[in-house]
Amino acid sequence: MKKIILLATFIAIAFTVFAQNADLRRKIEVSGSAEQEVTPDIINVTIALQEYMNGKTKITIDQLEGQLENAVKDAGIAKEDFTINNLSAFNNYYQKKKTPDFLAGKQYSIRFHDLNKFDQILGQVDPKGISSTNIDSYDYSKIADVKRQLKIQALLATKEKATYLLTSIGEKLGGVIGITEVDNNAMPVQYSNRVMAFNAIQPASDIDFKKIKLSYQINAVFEISN
Repeated sequence: MKKIILLATFIAIAFTVFAQNADLRRKIEVSGSAEQEVTPDIINVTIALQEYMNGKTKITIDQLEGQLENAVKDAGIAKEDFTINNLSAFNNYYQKKKTPDFLAGKQYSIRFHDLNKFDQILGQVDPKGISSTNIDSYDYSKIADVKRQLKIQALLATKEKATYLLTSIGEKLGGVIGITEVDNNAMPVQYSNRVMAFNAIQPASDIDFKKIKLSYQINAVFEISN
């Protein structure tokens, strides 16, 4: 008999604790989203130069580099945005001594904030000395501000959705209980893969640069007001 009483007491206490901890509020869970496309204003480009033979005359890497440096300066590119990217094939004294016809090469990185200056720069460099050009990555300088606004818009969308859904059945929206952020961006904004290549001798193009698409989703739980 005592065991039965103890068991009943334990069940009653457990039920009381469960009732106290259980969230018995009426709730509605909804999701909201917001997205925006932005045009990159930070484009990191690699330009590779290589010596070549013009008949019996060698057009040296120093000559090509001088042309590039002057072009970058004329375009108003900041010094910190123009750097040497690869020296692996440059100034190989042993190789030059062993093979007089050795053609040295050199790679440079340029950070553009206006891609129109790309054609301006290449137009001042001997096209035969440009072995390749490539966009390595791109970004948007005000990306943090855009992200913040999109998250706010997505959250406001959840409140709007919950309000009209409850209004349609004669209920009122209460306070927010929980908010969960969902990042729908499949890739980081700063791309490390090579996304686009230029041909140095092609004329300028009016085609717009590939945009960055940002998308955010917010899941929110609201209380249904009594």
